[in-house]
Amino acid sequence: MMDASPSRAALEANRISKQYRRKQVLEHVSLRVSGGEVVALVGENGSGKTTMMRICVGLLRPDEGTVHAAGQIGYCPQQPALLDLLSAEEHLMLFGAALGLPPAVAIETGRAILSDLRFRVGDPTHAGELSGGSRQKLNLALALLGDPSLLMLDEPYQGFDHGSWVSFWEHVATWRTQGRATLIVTHVLPDPTAVDRVVELTVPASVSGGKPR
Repeated sequence: MMDASPSRAALEANRISKQYRRKQVLEHVSLRVSGGEVVALVGENGSGKTTMMRICVGLLRPDEGTVHAAGQIGYCPQQPALLDLLSAEEHLMLFGAALGLPPAVAIETGRAILSDLRFRVGDPTHAGELSGGSRQKLNLALALLGDPSLLMLDEPYQGFDHGSWVSFWEHVATWRTQGRATLIVTHVLPDPTAVDRVVELTVPASVSGGKPR
């Protein structure tokens, strides 16, 4: 069951700052995503989109600020977090075990997701031998295991052909109706109605010399 609802924040990040050595990557960035809401996180290279996503997921600690996430998080990193010597179904069992899913349930659920993403279900090929697009589809399917209420997706469609890209955004629309909260780092939107809000990150003033936005 989804923990997030339209009246409740599934993700709330307040005044997040992050610096790597002497480079300020994020400066007092706040972000809120509610249940059933799709938010696009955009910005030029170096604006800190992936850093912000990793902080929200809990993989990085901010220098300043707080993050609160409600419910289970499904995270799809920009670079597929796959083990090259495992097949797709072996990944499903491994990641499913971490979520407390029995192997049979993880495989059945994962197959359905992979089929929707136009991935060859039951393909025994090791992940290291898959195409870039197929690796990313598996990466996305793993993020969807366990019925997460909050999805954090960092350019999840890299390597997709046009049909798979269109299918991805159709799934985004479905997740919205299901009440999932979805945060997507993206450079390309099919149309403005595909998301509820667009949050633009800019290079911090201390780096760019400009005025903070």
